[in-house]
Formats: sequence, structure tokens, C-alpha cells
Amino acid sequence: MNKVVEIEILEHYNVWLKFDDGFDSQINFEPFLGKGIAKELLEKDKFKTLHIEPGGGIAWYNGYDFCPNYLRILSQGNKESLKQ
Repeated sequence: MNKVVEIEILEHYNVWLKFDDGFDSQINFEPFLGKGIAKELLEKDKFKTLHIEPGGGIAWYNGYDFCPNYLRILSQGNKESLKQ
């Protein structure tokens, strides 16, 4: 199963993620912010409330979340683009 087991918040809305199988990647969340409940996450202090949920996804204090399977898809896309 694709569970996030470790995260590190980096600069410019980037987050490093490590999955339970050892796969790791960096995702930039800025494109997902700015609308609806995600708008307030553009404030750095609020963005830093990111945490791992019990099911292996990630979420912020306001309930905005990403499931682990979608994070894996985003991560694999990033790894492919880095190879080119």
C-alpha cells in the first residue's frame, strides 16, 4: 500500500515525502493552493501545519488533504520529469 511515513516541509511550498516502500520524492504544492480552503495555506505558518494522517495521506489543520495513492501518482510523475 502507498502510505506516507515521513515528510519534510521545504521552501516554496515543496514537501519531501517518503513512502512505506522506501520510495521518496518532492512535490510542489503551490499549484494546489490559492482557492477554497487551500487559499489560507499560502500563509507560511498555516502551510507548516502539514502532518501525516493515520491512513498514510497528508493533511493540514483545516482538513485540506491528499490521499496516499494520489501523492504516489504525483511523486512518480515528478521522478519521471527529473530523469528527462
